[in-house]
Amino acid sequence: MWPILALSVLGLTILIWKAFEFRSGKRNAKGLGIVSTIITAEPMLGILGTVTGIMQTFSALNASGASGNPLVATAGIGEALITTAAGLIASLILLFPYNALDSMVDGEEASDTAKKD
Repeated sequence: MWPILALSVLGLTILIWKAFEFRSGKRNAKGLGIVSTIITAEPMLGILGTVTGIMQTFSALNASGASGNPLVATAGIGEALITTAAGLIASLILLFPYNALDSMVDGEEASDTAKKD
C-alpha cells in the first residue's frame, strides 16, 4: 500500500505545480504524462495487493490444515480489499484534476493552432 501512497503524493505534487503554472499563464503538458501513468498504475498496484492478499489467505488456510479455523483467512482478505480500494480511490482522486488540466492544455493548443491559420 505504501507504493500507492507514494505515487499519489507525487501525482498530487505535480498537479499542484501545474495548477500554479497554469494560473501564471504557462499552459504546457510537461509533467502531465507522469500523472497519467500514475493514474494508470495505481489500480494495477491495488490489484497486485489483491493477488498477494489472496495468496496469503490460501497460505494461511493451507498451514492451518483441513480442520483449521476459517478466521485465519481474514488478514489476507482484508489486505486484498484494502489495497484494491486504495488503488482505485487514489487514481480517482488524481483523475479529475488531471482531466481538467489536460483539457486546458488541449484548449490552449487548439486556440494556438487557430491563430496560426
